[in-house]
Amino acid sequence: MNVMRFWPDNRRHFTSLSEREILSLAIAAEEEDGRIYGEYATRLGETYPGSAALFEGMAAEEDEHRRRLLDLYVERFGTRLVPIRREHVRGFLTRKPVWLQKTLTLEQARQQVWEMEEGAYRFYLAAAGQVTDAGIRKLLGDLAVAEKGHAKRADQIDDQVLGQEGRESEGHEQHRQFLLTYVQPGLAGLMDGSVSTLAPVFAAAFATGDTHQTFLVGLAAAVGAGISMGFTEAASDDGKLTGRGSPIKRGLAAGIMTAVGGLGHALPYLIADFVTATAVAIAVVLIELWAIAYIQNRYMQTPFWRAVMQVVLGGSLVFAAGILIGNA
Repeated sequence: MNVMRFWPDNRRHFTSLSEREILSLAIAAEEEDGRIYGEYATRLGETYPGSAALFEGMAAEEDEHRRRLLDLYVERFGTRLVPIRREHVRGFLTRKPVWLQKTLTLEQARQQVWEMEEGAYRFYLAAAGQVTDAGIRKLLGDLAVAEKGHAKRADQIDDQVLGQEGRESEGHEQHRQFLLTYVQPGLAGLMDGSVSTLAPVFAAAFATGDTHQTFLVGLAAAVGAGISMGFTEAASDDGKLTGRGSPIKRGLAAGIMTAVGGLGHALPYLIADFVTATAVAIAVVLIELWAIAYIQNRYMQTPFWRAVMQVVLGGSLVFAAGILIGNA
């Protein structure tokens, strides 16, 4: 299928490359990949020292590939390399420079590594089928096999550097970061939204006896609390010194969960019958409080019954205060 272009594509087609150009391209690619792995090791070293060592090993391996390619190139073509890179050749996908992102996660790095190794394997496979020199073809074929087996060797490096204990420690580190960035702000928001809006919602319900008015009060309280909690969390710190992660992510987690907690017992008042709406709202409140206790136990290692006593007791007091004020 012909594609209409508004500007000419001056990149070379891969099949038009000479053996000298293919070797030059491979040398540049291995050098770039080694630098990327080195950058991953630097960026992730403080938080994930085990995986950083893994990336250091991969960077060293890429450097060894580059050396073997360069030795063969000098033997065949001399010391002057062709200034050719991936972006000069049609068919190579443009990589997203995740290593330049302000926040780099281990998952992003691992995904990028897989893409890089898969691309390198396919490149060497195609290159080996294109060259005619037996020595060059042998090296390119060997490197294709090496890149294909890179994941297996990475596991071996992982075993040597991390071991089972180190791998578990790294998992705990990821779990800790997840708790700091999402669970803790979200839990605080859910508690604030569920508990703090109990009094105004039920006060409005028993003061007016009007489900529509009660719903509007609950909606306003939930949305207002969500916005306030979100901005407060985001402004509390930028995460650089505390390691709590992006303030935007934390603010969104806190704000959304605050609004969810408040809306939970406001939505039943969309039911027209006051008694039915109030009964459903009370049931929802109980579910919310037990959910908070479960999350505290599941992620914060708070003993379940202690969490129940703290949350349910506090929520019950606020609930009672709302009813008393509404009936005053």
